[in-house]
Amino acid sequence: MEFKRTAIADVILIQPTIFGDDRGYFFESFHQKKFNDFIGSEISFVQDNESLSSKGVLRGLHFQAPPHAQGKLIRVIKGKVLDVALDIRKHSPTYGQHVSFILSEENKTQAYIPEGFAHGFLTLEDDTIFQYKCTNWYHPSSEGSILWNDPALNIHWGEPHPILSAKDTSGILLADFKTPFE
Repeated sequence: MEFKRTAIADVILIQPTIFGDDRGYFFESFHQKKFNDFIGSEISFVQDNESLSSKGVLRGLHFQAPPHAQGKLIRVIKGKVLDVALDIRKHSPTYGQHVSFILSEENKTQAYIPEGFAHGFLTLEDDTIFQYKCTNWYHPSSEGSILWNDPALNIHWGEPHPILSAKDTSGILLADFKTPFE
C-alpha cells in the first residue's frame, strides 16, 4: 500500500498493492494502522456509503459543517470518475483551491479527503459504483454545497452539461460562502 500527498497535502491518494494471476486479483483495500500512521492521527470511520450512477452524473461539491463534519475515504468499485476536492478551510493557505484525479476500477486508487473540504465527482462511465467511508454520520441539517461550476473555482470537469440533482444546481458561489471550517 503506497500513500501519496496531492498538491493539497491533506488530500491523500492511496494505491493498494494488487496481487493478480489467472484466477483474478486480491488486494488489501484498507488497513487502519497503516492509514493512521501515515495521517499522523487516529481516524475512525463510522459509516460506509455507496452510489450507482450513469455516465455524465455530477455529484457535488458537498460537505457537512461542524460539529458533524466528515472526512471521507473514497474509491470506485466499478467504472470511472473524475474526483474533485475543494479546500474550504478558512485559514488554509490553499483555501478555494482544488485537486482533481481519476479514480477507477482499473487503477483501484483511493483518496482520503479530510474534514474542511467540499467533495464532488463526475462519472465517466455508465454504471459507476462509488464507495466512501465517512468519519461522521450523515446529518441532513449540516450539509452544504458549493456550486460545481462556480467560475472562480476554475474546475475543468470536461462535461459542460452534466446530469445534476436539484441540490447540485442550487449550490452557492465560493465568494458568498461563509466557511465554518477553521
